[in-house]
Amino acid sequence: MLARVFEAADLSTIQISLIKEHTEKVRPPRALFCPFPYGLGLGKPNDANFQHRVLTATFALLERESGPVLEAFPEDIVPAAAQSATVVERATDPAFELTALRGYYTQFVEKYGRTAVSLSGVPQTRFRGIVRLLERYVADGTLDGMTHPDDVTPLQYLRYVCDDLKAFYREARLAQYPADDGPRVEAWFWYETAMGDLIRRVRDRVKASDDPYAQAIAFGISRV
Repeated sequence: MLARVFEAADLSTIQISLIKEHTEKVRPPRALFCPFPYGLGLGKPNDANFQHRVLTATFALLERESGPVLEAFPEDIVPAAAQSATVVERATDPAFELTALRGYYTQFVEKYGRTAVSLSGVPQTRFRGIVRLLERYVADGTLDGMTHPDDVTPLQYLRYVCDDLKAFYREARLAQYPADDGPRVEAWFWYETAMGDLIRRVRDRVKASDDPYAQAIAFGISRV
């Protein structure tokens, strides 16, 4: 929306989009869709060559004669092995898996003095109960027992809960394996953990609805 204001003042604009569906609806003058995880707008951390390719492709949009323009960046940052991996049922209980990672999560917070676990307002010490709620939702499609702010829809709050769980796992992983980069952490979460399987199933349950709003929420929960 701001891009249109700038364009009206004869200022050319470009942008990077991480959610293609939203960009298709807003129709900014020039946008490059990049299939990267949230928070990695330029792709691979500490990979200057990759990030320069992203920027070069973005600035190239200024050469288009007319808009709106929406083009897709041809590279992803998820390892090919992870993209082709077969998702299998995990025998590990995600609630117990989460509990086993709690010490590493605490180490991360103590070391860096911050955490991305905050959207839902649920303290991480109560995440086991959240896991059971998600399992019930996957089983029967109800969100009984989930309280949420009045100005947030149940589905949006469901996404907040999932985002907090993902942040908890990412930070625990980085405390345990500080040398892991973003793609490795993402591949580990989605393809090697019980929580990744659970959140993927939550996504599928939300996505089963024909409601466009539910479809957008499902995309936000997991694009894998």
